[in-house]
Amino acid sequence: MAVWENLSFPLRKIEMHGNATHTHTDTAIISIAAVHAPEVVTSAEFDERLAGTYERLGTQSGLLESLAGIKERRWWPEGVTFAEAAARAGQKALDEAGIDPSQIGLLIDTSVCRDHLEPSAAVAVHNMLDLPSSCLNFDLANACLGFMNGMQLAGTMIDSGQIEYALIVDGEGSRQPQTKTLERLASDEATLSDLFAEFATLTLGSGAAAMVLGRHSENPGSHRVVGGISQADTTHHKICTGTLDQMRTDTKALLDAGLLLAKKAWADGEVEQKGWLEMDRYIIHQVSQVHTSMMCDVLGIDPAKAPLTFPTLGNVGPASVPITLAAEVGSLESGDRVLLLGIGSGINAMATEILW
Repeated sequence: MAVWENLSFPLRKIEMHGNATHTHTDTAIISIAAVHAPEVVTSAEFDERLAGTYERLGTQSGLLESLAGIKERRWWPEGVTFAEAAARAGQKALDEAGIDPSQIGLLIDTSVCRDHLEPSAAVAVHNMLDLPSSCLNFDLANACLGFMNGMQLAGTMIDSGQIEYALIVDGEGSRQPQTKTLERLASDEATLSDLFAEFATLTLGSGAAAMVLGRHSENPGSHRVVGGISQADTTHHKICTGTLDQMRTDTKALLDAGLLLAKKAWADGEVEQKGWLEMDRYIIHQVSQVHTSMMCDVLGIDPAKAPLTFPTLGNVGPASVPITLAAEVGSLESGDRVLLLGIGSGINAMATEILW
């Protein structure tokens, strides 16, 4: 029996009309860039910090590496803001695209992490990159799915003729939530329930990514964004909730519900007609070894076609998909079909096809 057949979560009816599917006519990726945070923090270091708690609660250490498959993650140096990280990636994407900042008509910051509620992170990035006053800029947040949502929205504006180029950025950092979590879990008051509820926080990572989108017809060598599908099951919106100081997650419930939603959307999304079972590369949102293995099993994906970044970067939130895609650019060839796959807590699921 396949893994997904054991999942028993109730699911709202899958509706494939309206906004469930989207198609782009002339949108393409001009460049994709990733910036890695410089400080490497190993899972062994986390285990050492929590050794007393593990012993007191009678639990096994080493689960971050043995179960989640995460050997290390990265942190930004103290003082680096999320907007600064996003802007670094944005500048790199602009340089690689050869696009002058004055040509950017839309900037979207899709970061989950933010230094303050107001103003938007996008205004800081807009200022750092010296984008024109005519450049529409705002934040778009949807947990780990934000970057892919940003691509869809930007593509719609490009196809409509409203803008020529869009810049999507994302900057994430796990130093603060992980430092606070380690302090709580290392205390004598920490319970086994606390350890399980905050385990997912320790899988997070830091990094930044950016993408320049434009018209395929006007940019030779660009990579066409074909379109995709999206689905929501918001009955699970309380499974994972977080701030910069604390994130509490029912890890198993989130995994099971996410996989079931992905399976339902995949089964009803004309997958065979679209040829999504024969893609050349699958860029899956990187969460853990368990999540990736089960996702491949649920969707019938060849794991060899799903490159991994979580072992050394952890879960970098919405930056995860573009970071993983950026790592594959050198090995992709013209004509390759690439499928981006993301699940965001809440829960939303999305797939986007790229013709390289």
